[in-house]
Amino acid sequence: MPFVMDGLGAEAYDRTYDDRELVRRIVAYFRPHAARMATVATAVLASSLLDAALPVLVSTGLDRVAVPGGGPSTELVGLFVAILVAAGLSWTFNFVRQRASAVAVGDVVLDLRKDAFDAVLARDLSFYDEFPSGKIVSRVTSDTQDFATVVTLTVNLASQLGQVVLITLVLLWVNARLALITLAVAPVVIAVALAFRAVARRTTTQARRVVAEVNATIQESITGIGVAKAFRQESSIYAVFRDVNARSYGLQLRQGLVFNVIFPALSLIGALATTAVVWFGGRVVLSGLATPGEWYLFVQGLALFLFPLTGVASFWSQFQSGLSASERVFALIDAEPRVVQTGSVVPTHLDGRITFDAVDFRYTDAEQVLSGFDFEVPAGQTVALVGHTGAGKSSLGKLVARFYEFQGGSLRIDGQDIRGFDLSAYRRHLGIVQQTPFLFAGTVRDNIRYGRRDATDEEVIAVAARIGGGDWLDVLERGLDTDVGEGGRAISMGQRQLVSLARVLLQDPRILVLDEATASVDPLTEAQIQEGLDVVLRGRTSLVIAHRLSTIVAADRIVVLQQGRVLEEGTHDELMAAGGAYASLYDTYFRHQSPDYDPSEVAGEPRTGDR
Repeated sequence: MPFVMDGLGAEAYDRTYDDRELVRRIVAYFRPHAARMATVATAVLASSLLDAALPVLVSTGLDRVAVPGGGPSTELVGLFVAILVAAGLSWTFNFVRQRASAVAVGDVVLDLRKDAFDAVLARDLSFYDEFPSGKIVSRVTSDTQDFATVVTLTVNLASQLGQVVLITLVLLWVNARLALITLAVAPVVIAVALAFRAVARRTTTQARRVVAEVNATIQESITGIGVAKAFRQESSIYAVFRDVNARSYGLQLRQGLVFNVIFPALSLIGALATTAVVWFGGRVVLSGLATPGEWYLFVQGLALFLFPLTGVASFWSQFQSGLSASERVFALIDAEPRVVQTGSVVPTHLDGRITFDAVDFRYTDAEQVLSGFDFEVPAGQTVALVGHTGAGKSSLGKLVARFYEFQGGSLRIDGQDIRGFDLSAYRRHLGIVQQTPFLFAGTVRDNIRYGRRDATDEEVIAVAARIGGGDWLDVLERGLDTDVGEGGRAISMGQRQLVSLARVLLQDPRILVLDEATASVDPLTEAQIQEGLDVVLRGRTSLVIAHRLSTIVAADRIVVLQQGRVLEEGTHDELMAAGGAYASLYDTYFRHQSPDYDPSEVAGEPRTGDR
């Protein structure tokens, strides 16, 4: 089934850990829960002793019954009571073990998911450009759950192995010859289980990857369902899902076949061993070299002996699945950051002067965006960045926000290398408004307060009133308490822009990076957005990736970028008078926004009042 493996290669940040390293990492998560695990260990030992004692008690009873006039009935009653007590205590200790281990495993999985999610939050934006979010979600959810399963199985196996050790000691003490027959099967079972280990590890790793692939496909399909419906591509989305689901089916089938092959083999070995013990043990009893109770003990002991060993094989399949899952989670946690800070200076105040000094930047090796780029923005100045798509406008904002790592030169804020800042502290002085504003599920009030959780209701109301005079709130059904829905879809794009501006205004940053939206809005909302922009930009150092002529004209300086270099700069009037690249952009993209624009003008004819 070659197609099953298509597209299931390791991610670039994946790494291979040996079993010892994985177990060491897992044990480290259990270390804070040592007391509870000690309770589990005690309960495992006690239940193993009691489970091993049960066949010994039954064997003793059989010997008493087999001997003519074999002992008073009170002794048999005592053995029966002892069997009941041992069984009851075994159940009690097993319950204690199950409960304590469930709590401990739950706490460990909680810690692991916290670390995994913390790693997700710590990853750079370039990480999400490269790797599908659905696959990342799968590592935080499905893989951590598989980790929990394997830990539970490990505790169960420890109990069974303890029982094997005790049964082995009892059998050797009772009859060494029968014990050796019983023990002879152990190396065969263990060898089969270990041989199965390597195949199981490869198969389970691929199974985890295909689950992540399914998750990623579903998430992308749901996220883009609006586009799919607009272009009537529901059948195409279904075809993609059907293909990846078929791949998942094929690999899960392969995993099931690999795992299930081991059990018939082990059952055959167990059946042969049982036959040997029954036949040889029966002959030993008939010859008088062993009692019926001892024979029963060995038959029963063999069952108790083989069940845990068979469980080892089952455990290896589950254990390899758990190790594969934990390997994927740890790879996410251990992924190397691309944005590397060389210091941890906490800026208490920033003026906002931005200096690019011979900066080299590329998203990939084949995509050079900036090369030896020099540029400076004085503190408090609003700079409008214009240029064709791919000119590098958004890249400047992303570098100032420290979302991406540059490969050469330096980027300084107030003369301090940006790599020397504590990022969390630095970003408190930074405000970002995206081209397509994203709002979290909740109310308008919640989203305005998002950048400052400690802001009072009065502060939220005050900043909302400063955006567009606050009139936009009257249109909302419940004002600030209006639910914005998932991603803000319950309100219009223009209203989302107003909320995002209020959110930044409440944060009161010194540096603002604004990717101005191009969405079509009604004239009233357009005016409210522009008024909100005027309020937000005032007195701050601002990089505006400008799409509105009104914002461009109002900027202190306009910078025209082309292929990662400054082509020209100046005010609107200066650049229009120069008749260069900006004037060409103006005619192409911005002229229709001018109040004196006349659609009937023919390209190339003289214009009035524009230079």
